[in-house]
Amino acid sequence: MHPVCAALLVTVDTLWNLADWAVITWWVTIPLSFVSVFVPTLWLQRRLRGDRWSVALAKGVVMGLVAAVPTSLTGTPVGMALLAWAGVDRWRR
Repeated sequence: MHPVCAALLVTVDTLWNLADWAVITWWVTIPLSFVSVFVPTLWLQRRLRGDRWSVALAKGVVMGLVAAVPTSLTGTPVGMALLAWAGVDRWRR
């Protein structure tokens, strides 16, 4: 996973802290969160990493779904496992 994709996921996921209380706007924020992570992840994985379309699409869908969950996940064990899978641990080196 490209590190920019992980950073984008963290950014969009953190924005859920703002929209978490506004349930009435979830019909807008959930699709926007998905698309705002899915499209760049698909493009970055395809162009910069050289992944095949199917692999890039699968990674984009997974990252988009994680971003679209209507709560912040980065502070949870699930979020940390996904970030480790996405390659955030490479930034510490």
